[in-house]
Amino acid sequence: MANDNDSSSRDDLVKRVLPQMQLSHASNPLTAPLQATDSPEMELELSASERARRRFAVDGTAVVTGGTGAIARSAIRALLEHGASGIAIFDVPASLATSSSSIDAFKKDFPNIKILTYEVDVRNENRVREAVDQVKLDFGSIDMLLCFAGVVGSAHAADMQADDWRRVMDVNVTGSWFCAQAVGRCMITQQTGGSILFTASISGHRVNFPQPQVGYNASKAAVLQLARSLAAEWASYGIRVNSISPGYMDTILNEGEGLAAARTIWAERNPLGRMGDVEELSGAIILLCSRRAGRYITGADIVVDGGQIVF
Repeated sequence: MANDNDSSSRDDLVKRVLPQMQLSHASNPLTAPLQATDSPEMELELSASERARRRFAVDGTAVVTGGTGAIARSAIRALLEHGASGIAIFDVPASLATSSSSIDAFKKDFPNIKILTYEVDVRNENRVREAVDQVKLDFGSIDMLLCFAGVVGSAHAADMQADDWRRVMDVNVTGSWFCAQAVGRCMITQQTGGSILFTASISGHRVNFPQPQVGYNASKAAVLQLARSLAAEWASYGIRVNSISPGYMDTILNEGEGLAAARTIWAERNPLGRMGDVEELSGAIILLCSRRAGRYITGADIVVDGGQIVF
């Protein structure tokens, strides 16, 4: 019986027809260059400061996963400052509860912008889809997705437990995929294009030192390839897919006396001699989310690490 099944599988294999992705073309309005203004006359009327503002303007509603974390909060403020018209924050209930003051601060500083929160565990495919559908109803459209939900894990490879491996992969890779697929489907239906930004890491480019973290490193390498694959497949829909790779950032994940020795090593092996501030990621984030400034950027990864990976 096993041999019969194997033979049947081989027959099916040689008869299969591969689906093929469709790339964009020069006349596609979703991917064509944007005109500076409606007319040359209007361009002349704009001041230099206005042209500069428009160049890096952000348009529409952004879904931000892991939206209560330090990097995500910095990104949300930058998006609001550059013109986002709506922010949908996805995070688990405990994180949303402890970050209410930060969310209230956004609402106070940007009173005319709709900012809503949604309880979402990115590992739950059905919940992700439900939340994305609700965002579409609440805001009318989804124009950007920024995936910051993630977990770290450090353990010697020989000792790492299967559950720890799965948790890192489920949050960092599968959770990012669930969110991208749900938002991507929405963007395809809208026929307005959009931007998807994943959070990779220098850990996806090379092995960290001194901490052993095979699961985390592998997950971030997978995120890099996830971004590239979607960038190719969804380009014809005007959906740009990119990633950023932060280096060691000065957040709560890297605090504590237990990490003091590691922080010293990280700084000593960094050309700039220090860890990064979360605000130093904002420039790359805005570039990749801006419909105009990032128009011809897709499938790219921007490393923001103070030069950490040059060694």
